[in-house]
Amino acid sequence: MSDFEVLVIGAGPGGYVAAIKAAQHGKKVAVVEKEHLGGVCLNWGCIPTKALLKSAEILDAARHAKDYGLVVPEAKPDVAAVMKRSRDVAGSMSKGIDFLLKKNKVTVLSGTAAFTGPKTVAITKADGSTQTVSGDAVIIATGHQPRSFPHLPVDGEQVVNYRHLLARTSAPASLLCIGAGAIGMEFGYFFNAMGTKVTVVEALDQVLPLEDSEISQFVARSFTKGGIDVRTATKVVKLERKPGSVAVHLEKDGKAEVVEVETVLVAVGFLANTANLGLDKAGVQLDERGFVKVDANQATTATGVYAIGDVAGKQLLAHKASFEGEAAVGHICGHPQPVDYAQIPGCTYCQPQVASLGLTEKKAKDRGRPYKVGKFQFMASGKAKAIGHPEGFVKLIFDAEHMQLIGAHMTGYDATELLGELSVAMKLEATATELMLTVHAHPTLHEAVMEAAADALGCCVHQ
Repeated sequence: MSDFEVLVIGAGPGGYVAAIKAAQHGKKVAVVEKEHLGGVCLNWGCIPTKALLKSAEILDAARHAKDYGLVVPEAKPDVAAVMKRSRDVAGSMSKGIDFLLKKNKVTVLSGTAAFTGPKTVAITKADGSTQTVSGDAVIIATGHQPRSFPHLPVDGEQVVNYRHLLARTSAPASLLCIGAGAIGMEFGYFFNAMGTKVTVVEALDQVLPLEDSEISQFVARSFTKGGIDVRTATKVVKLERKPGSVAVHLEKDGKAEVVEVETVLVAVGFLANTANLGLDKAGVQLDERGFVKVDANQATTATGVYAIGDVAGKQLLAHKASFEGEAAVGHICGHPQPVDYAQIPGCTYCQPQVASLGLTEKKAKDRGRPYKVGKFQFMASGKAKAIGHPEGFVKLIFDAEHMQLIGAHMTGYDATELLGELSVAMKLEATATELMLTVHAHPTLHEAVMEAAADALGCCVHQ
């Protein structure tokens, strides 16, 4: 007999959710974690970075207090205190995960796991001792690690990744972010607010490459207006370390340039954490990109072994990992519930924030799908004007035949908080008419959704 009915490797947002769900189904469950409960998201990603960004927002608001008729002494950042708050928030959340696991009677095994057989795992503890356990079903939830390149060697001091930045207690005088995805843009916004001279470099022709082009263009203009040097369609050729600085060699349209900064952030993607897992001993295969191969139920090529979250590819997002955890447990318990990847929302928490769901306009066009677009600018929103944030807009994309919602893209203050309504709408296959006729409280930012739906129909509601 196996030691556990379900054995989970990794206690991130996919792993701990899977473990708790399996326990709630009456299974005997254990989760193996080599570092901190909550994984990268809770300890080094989603949660601590949002704490940092909130400090940046409050600092920016204090600097503009006069715009609200308030007199506030000159606001200055205490970066060490900001960083400490971020770590404290992450720490308290990790304790919360520990409480939930104990409450649901999930056994926590500390150490590094590696397969020794099809469903058998050896756990190496901090003191070097080992323990071997087995599971009727094993769920791999080992997450990701930052991608590195030979010409962009990370040393943790002058050239860093996001984890190194989160451990700092001071802001660099200058920072160059290589990569304008969510990490590069969020840290770029944060350190700019802290007083750092920031440059963001992206090899593709727009920041936030996965977002709708209009949204990306708006955010790039906002960053530039805020004093951030944004460079798209620009390659980083090499890094040259010097005492106290790094010379970054750039190339755009065949023209070379060197930018010298104190610190370089490398934010150019992720690799699946599969090294030293012994996947070959379990019969688990990887795809061509190095992620674990899974089917619609998260099952791998090895019977009884599943993979969820970043290690299984697709969108590398915490909420996607959690839903995959539920999908894997559902299949184990005989209640399949595959994840619908077309309805995974994405968020970027710089200001202005970015929130998206479904098809971009370009994707709809590339697929030859007839569509209609509805837009609403926050500058026409009473609530946005009242709170002093009229920047940004809502852009909704509808199937032209039935006017069903197939894409939602927003940028603006707290835009990520507007996405829930549209996630439900897309799940229920709502139409533009239904969104327009849904009564939205006034004044709220949510009214922009109603107005954008009305615009797609060629009419207006309350403008």
